Amino acid sequence: MDAEKVAIVTAGGGGIGRAVSEELYRQGYQLALMSRSDACENLAQEVGGIGLRGSVTEAADLERLVDVTLERYGRIDAVVNHTAPPPKGDLLSLDDEAWQSGFDMLILNVVRMTRLITPVMQQQKAGAWVNISTFAAFEPEQALPVSCTLRAGLSVYSKLYADRYAKDNIRMNNVLPGFIDSLPHKDEVAKSIPMGRIGTVDEIAKTTAFLLSDGAGYITGQSLVVDGGVTRHV
Repeated sequence: MDAEKVAIVTAGGGGIGRAVSEELYRQGYQLALMSRSDACENLAQEVGGIGLRGSVTEAADLERLVDVTLERYGRIDAVVNHTAPPPKGDLLSLDDEAWQSGFDMLILNVVRMTRLITPVMQQQKAGAWVNISTFAAFEPEQALPVSCTLRAGLSVYSKLYADRYAKDNIRMNNVLPGFIDSLPHKDEVAKSIPMGRIGTVDEIAKTTAFLLSDGAGYITGQSLVVDGGVTRHV
């Protein structure tokens, strides 16, 4: 692994985002992290990277993140688009604001980041993206209408992007976690999973790092479910 490679991780201060950031650091990446709290700043101090407080829903914050990364490192090799959970609620009770908030958080953030960073990766003749999604994009749940609907759309956008920029050696994939220990879960949830346990943030982090690596150099436009077997589609 080239020690000069640079990765951006959004929502990179806690949970899955923190685990991904720490795994990439162990693999030699220089890091630029963003989160809404000071968690990214604290982690950045630990790993010697950039920590920028901001929101993926704010275009100006994403622009600042890209600008400071390029100013410090001069390149961007990998991007992990991770976010906080979107609004939850009943299918017809969620108002327009909730749906718009989810769109800004789950799709428009990725669109904006690709606009900002794709030209950089084209110039480098290489780049890799991973979007952290959810298994429910494939098997929708009534409790998560915003997340399911929009992340299914994210899978489509990712495929379109992957197909268009494959010729530039730029890859984009999605990781679709199942029930992970970044959130609390009732005991009966684990019993519903074929592997009989909740997944760990470290497992998601290692999967993400693999998809960013040269070892996954022929994988693009895919949505990889990491759920212990809970989804039933084939």
